[in-house]
Amino acid sequence: MFPLLEFVSVKMVTRRVDLRSDTVTKPTETMRAAMAAAEVDDDVLGNDPTAFRLESEMAKIMEKEAALFVPSGTMGNLISVLVHCDIRGSEVILGHNSHIHIYENGGISTIGGVHPRTVKNNADGTMDIDSIEASIRDPKGELVYPTTRLICLENTHGNTGGRVLSVEYTDRVGEVAKKYGLKLHIDGARIFNAAVALGVPVSRLVQAADSVSVCLSKGLGAPVGTIIVGSQSFINKARRLRKTLGGGMRQVGVLCAAALVAIQENVAKLESDHKKTKFLADGLNKVEGLEVDVDSVETNMIFIDILEHAKLNAEKLRKKLEEHGIFVMQESSSRIRIVMHHQISFKDAQFTLSCFQQALGGVHEENGN
Repeated sequence: MFPLLEFVSVKMVTRRVDLRSDTVTKPTETMRAAMAAAEVDDDVLGNDPTAFRLESEMAKIMEKEAALFVPSGTMGNLISVLVHCDIRGSEVILGHNSHIHIYENGGISTIGGVHPRTVKNNADGTMDIDSIEASIRDPKGELVYPTTRLICLENTHGNTGGRVLSVEYTDRVGEVAKKYGLKLHIDGARIFNAAVALGVPVSRLVQAADSVSVCLSKGLGAPVGTIIVGSQSFINKARRLRKTLGGGMRQVGVLCAAALVAIQENVAKLESDHKKTKFLADGLNKVEGLEVDVDSVETNMIFIDILEHAKLNAEKLRKKLEEHGIFVMQESSSRIRIVMHHQISFKDAQFTLSCFQQALGGVHEENGN
């Protein structure tokens, strides 16, 4: 006889709303078809036609001379910094709360021997122009200092909630860089989100930059990859570094085909993503026990602060939401992050809001029910 089995009642979750990041998107059917039909060759030998198409298209969009596909945003930023800071002991000025400084394993230092000189990021993601200028080392000055060669910006700025750096601000930083003979790199992981939010061509937004990294697998929704753009000489050096770092791949056109679809189809969806984000942020700010700085919600990210009197802390709230198929990123014991993307519908946003309300007991009394 078979032993008796103990049956446990399990609540089945049929709906999944994944708001942990815009990196969680799945390839669309159009992308999968393009990948299956992609014309490919050996990209390390420079012969992959689909990679060439993607790189040419992105260089054209950004109004830069050339572009290069790399496996990840971290590699794209690392390559860019190392090309500009090609002498070990060089120094880069960047935000204290920037992605390159915090989330990229210190690669510019450990691999490139580049010294980070941090400037405080403001609440809107900018660094004060005067502080940037004051941080530049005089190459003819003290013998004991590293030589400043590069300034890095991040747009949108992730750790301040997807804040947008304006054209005017970026131009001013570019002017400072030129004044001192420095280069300007933009970590543009979500640069298309910034351009859409500002209503300007992305090429204008990066006009002052000597190089830009553009993530294909965040807001644009491709499965893999980043493009870096710059001058032809910059890209020639970047291609060699890509190989050194193990980023040279063979029939990479399979991935580039999906990225081409992302550029063609998903840029137009970013405005809708921003509207859904704003809707959700406004609603969450009315939920009892939560606080959202709705004025800081400019693109597709929301940071939610959980107040002391709330029924649940961040971990318990995250787990409660997961029971309903809502997945969010826990930032701390009192903060949660949400990132919108094109595979989240307006109904998903409404459902998410209702699950937050249910978990925390409704909305603030002054706002009604």
